[in-house]
Amino acid sequence: MLRTISGFDRIGEENAFAVLARATALSAQGKDIINLGIGQPDFKTPAHIVEAAIKALKDGHHGYTPANGLLATREAVARRTLTTTGVELSPENIIIVPGGKVTMFAAIMIFGEPGAEILYPDPGFPIYRSMIEFTGAKPVPVPIREENGFAFSAEETLSLITPNTRLLILNSPANPTGGVTPKSEIEKLVKGLEDHPHVAIMSDEIYDVMTYDGEEHCSLLTFPQIRDRLIVLNGWSKTWAMTGWRMGWSIWPDQLYDKVRKLAVNCWSCVNAPSQYAGIAAIDGPQDDVEKMCKAFDNRRKIVVDGLNSLSGISCATPKGAFYAFPNVKETGWPAKKLASALLDDAGVALIGGPDFGILGEGYIRLSYANSEENIIRAIERIEKFLAK
Repeated sequence: MLRTISGFDRIGEENAFAVLARATALSAQGKDIINLGIGQPDFKTPAHIVEAAIKALKDGHHGYTPANGLLATREAVARRTLTTTGVELSPENIIIVPGGKVTMFAAIMIFGEPGAEILYPDPGFPIYRSMIEFTGAKPVPVPIREENGFAFSAEETLSLITPNTRLLILNSPANPTGGVTPKSEIEKLVKGLEDHPHVAIMSDEIYDVMTYDGEEHCSLLTFPQIRDRLIVLNGWSKTWAMTGWRMGWSIWPDQLYDKVRKLAVNCWSCVNAPSQYAGIAAIDGPQDDVEKMCKAFDNRRKIVVDGLNSLSGISCATPKGAFYAFPNVKETGWPAKKLASALLDDAGVALIGGPDFGILGEGYIRLSYANSEENIIRAIERIEKFLAK
């Protein structure tokens, strides 16, 4: 028998991809499946972005790029950051990466080891905990509670910090809950972090443009007092419907930047050139398609919330960001994962059980409204019929 390091026995996965595979297999068997499980926009990548990639290939941009990304791409990210946050960045603090997960992988690898503690949101994106456990560090869940609007509590988060805490992971707007943490709570957290200078922060801001009902995204970049230990995760996937392009960017403090650049050299070498030119076009080009997509998500969000709240045994808090609803299904009497599985098999609706996002996810399911209004309405009708059995 081959002997591998123990860390690989601890590594988990993202069940949304398992549900996607199962839904795809059922579709191939001829079953009508409505997929509200996968977290990706159902819109096409805007045409001018696609054309920029094609032009880059035709112009001969098919070779290696610098490990940290083309200077022009990093400069575009700096321009975008200045526009969205008012913060001026050097391109030498920006690294272009093959998808948002790479940033969390790098950050957790840098700080995670036996004896270290890393705080992460629960319920939250499952790869946070998976990678923490892989490194041998202790995962410490930060509760994300429905009664708090699915925002994190600064007081509760700060109370979990110990001398062994190395990294704090934050996510707003949030997956899977759609929660948006208000600026006032973030300010309290930042103020409290001044007493814990040994703690680095990774802020996952991949859904930064997707807020509703007058909510505004508050970037951790706007707090200069933590900039020297702040990592920001962002990218093109959600905003410009580019999930399969595998294009992300990360912002690093000076003391960590070269460590990540070396990790890039050793691991992924570089991000492919045509996609980086497409990324520049996405940032600098017209944003009409982004605005249309976000407006469509807002309309769908209202349909989802109204529809779910009309169902027996289900209540749904109104999500303030991203494109997910996280309805409470406790009154149905079903364990969340069993309910999600039965809805796929018996009703043809693909959803994700809340426990796939953490211990506190029990009693909830995640529904992505990155699907058409027609399919969302059909899905809710199917769920209603299933629950009435």
